[in-house]
Amino acid sequence: MLFDSHAHLNDEKFAEDREETIRRAHEEKGVARIVNVGFNRETIPPTLELAETYEFIYAAVGWHPVDAANCTDEDLRWIASLADHPKVVAIGEMGLDYYWDTVPRAVQEELFRKQIRLAKEVDLPIIIHDRDAHEDVVRILREEKADEVGGVMHCFGGDQTIAKQCLELNFYIGLGGPVTFKNATLPKEIAAMVPLDRLVVETDCPYLAPHPFRGKRNESAYVGLVAEAIAEIRGLSVEQLQQATYENACRLFRLS
Repeated sequence: MLFDSHAHLNDEKFAEDREETIRRAHEEKGVARIVNVGFNRETIPPTLELAETYEFIYAAVGWHPVDAANCTDEDLRWIASLADHPKVVAIGEMGLDYYWDTVPRAVQEELFRKQIRLAKEVDLPIIIHDRDAHEDVVRILREEKADEVGGVMHCFGGDQTIAKQCLELNFYIGLGGPVTFKNATLPKEIAAMVPLDRLVVETDCPYLAPHPFRGKRNESAYVGLVAEAIAEIRGLSVEQLQQATYENACRLFRLS
């Protein structure tokens, strides 16, 4: 029983075989639930369509920091209105991206704060995008009292110190393909130290495919490879790890 806690199955890379890709994950690989993430004007509508089409797919809606300059107050009102949708389970992904750094950091931060406040108003958990901005992300989460709704640090890339601070702020730690990479020391350290009841697994498909598919298109069917790698690191059976991360994701997204 697997839960892919972060996917982008609406991506154009799935245009030719989206239905088959979803079927393969659900029917062949035991992926019981998926949260698909829409993060701007273009990706939110197809994300909602997927959630409405497939019983086991849920939606998150928010605004990605690399698109922060294009987000209007009307867009934020739209996202807030979608919080009432029966399949919307989180606000995000939101946060800071200092890797691409295409949007002024002050603009990213302003939108990040607005979305945290929005999530608190609609009482939904938050999905965090944090790329090379760990200290600022944690500072803003703390200042905005994001622990009141909590959420998940998607594709966590920080060290153990940052992980501990995120855990204290009521956030789960999401791990994906990089934990399977041979020389990826830091994700393996995080996989070992995070309490089992605060870990979730994800693909971020079509990005970040796990070994042995690294460099190729990722898909939700591969989330089991992430679970297998973490189970080995922690000295658990694959079944134990799958069960724990499934229950964690259900608790995170408030699903029965």
